[in-house]
Amino acid sequence: MNRFSNQVPSATFKTRVRDESVTGENPFRWQDVTSEELFADRRIVIVALPGAFTPTCSSTHLPGFEALYAQFKDAGVDEIYCLSVNDAFVMFQWAKHLGIEKVKMLPDGNAEFTRKLGMLVDKDNLGFGPRSWRYAMSVNDGVIEQSFVEPGFSDNCPTDPFEVSDAESVLDAVRQSEAA
Repeated sequence: MNRFSNQVPSATFKTRVRDESVTGENPFRWQDVTSEELFADRRIVIVALPGAFTPTCSSTHLPGFEALYAQFKDAGVDEIYCLSVNDAFVMFQWAKHLGIEKVKMLPDGNAEFTRKLGMLVDKDNLGFGPRSWRYAMSVNDGVIEQSFVEPGFSDNCPTDPFEVSDAESVLDAVRQSEAA
């Protein structure tokens, strides 16, 4: 079920974090976060999707993980991150628009992580450009335990598969691996 190598790729995410020392209407500063920092000594679930504000991502995929967040925590997951090839500003506004408060947004604006993982696809047919393929994965201390990659992986895929990376399927698999 795991199409990836064992280790998550080394990448740097350009994030924005609230900083009370920053004055004005936008009290945030830039902070680089590496994949090594993100995944070390923790069990993380990544839900990766093609784009903020897109229909399936906004109506079902991300909200499903937000709704089941407590159950993921009960199953031994330390954190859930939503990754998309979008910048930090877009990810912030999307989370705000959807009322996402528990799942952390992870902007991969330069597609560095997505490219190194082998999940970057072209969506030129939709005018999106390079984007992440839809998938989820559980990572334990930087090692990919399980992956849930939607079928049909290809550039300019005419459909948007959403069959295996939904919150319920990932949670069931995480529970089973925790019980084993």
